[in-house]
Amino acid sequence: MNDWNIQSRAHACQVSGHHFSDKEPFYTLLYQDKHELKRLDVAAAAWTPEFSAEVLARKGYISHWKGIYEAPPPAPPDAIQKDTAETLLRKLIEANDPSHSAACYILAVMLERKRILKVKEQIKNEGRRIFIYEQPKTGDIFTIADPDLQLNQLEAVQRDVANLLEHGLNPPAVADVVQTSKSGESSEVLANPEPEQMPVV
Repeated sequence: MNDWNIQSRAHACQVSGHHFSDKEPFYTLLYQDKHELKRLDVAAAAWTPEFSAEVLARKGYISHWKGIYEAPPPAPPDAIQKDTAETLLRKLIEANDPSHSAACYILAVMLERKRILKVKEQIKNEGRRIFIYEQPKTGDIFTIADPDLQLNQLEAVQRDVANLLEHGLNPPAVADVVQTSKSGESSEVLANPEPEQMPVV
């Protein structure tokens, strides 16, 4: 199973084909299929007692929960802006670079503390803790592995996260950074968190 991934919420029931309307209740089922986690979004009308019993007996069943579907907002106009913790986390997951596993974990913990992500489940896979987070507004599910950080590693990871938030995955040339510094512009790194807001492992 991948150390991390994102699974987006469906916009229609994956059992009946019914298209969800805004504020409609629905169920999300999470299960393991071979070496990957899969989700299934089901309309409340299709979540019958018989279907519920089938879900609980399904091989690889992990968890299920009830949510409220929120229709996606219109796409914002394109704008150049610094990454937020959430957009950076999404980019790191899409990049699928194992060197960013610790940064992904730290970002997920920070977003949980800001109540942007919620832990829905915690599982063990091949001796590692895997956290299943949900972004309530989008319904996206994030799978994040615990990198088992030691205290002597934490400071370096925090610097890495701050640097990624400041410069993104493609940092500017040194000359550009110096020029920005001279102009007196300051960047917001995690909304200027206090040190105690960073996770202690």
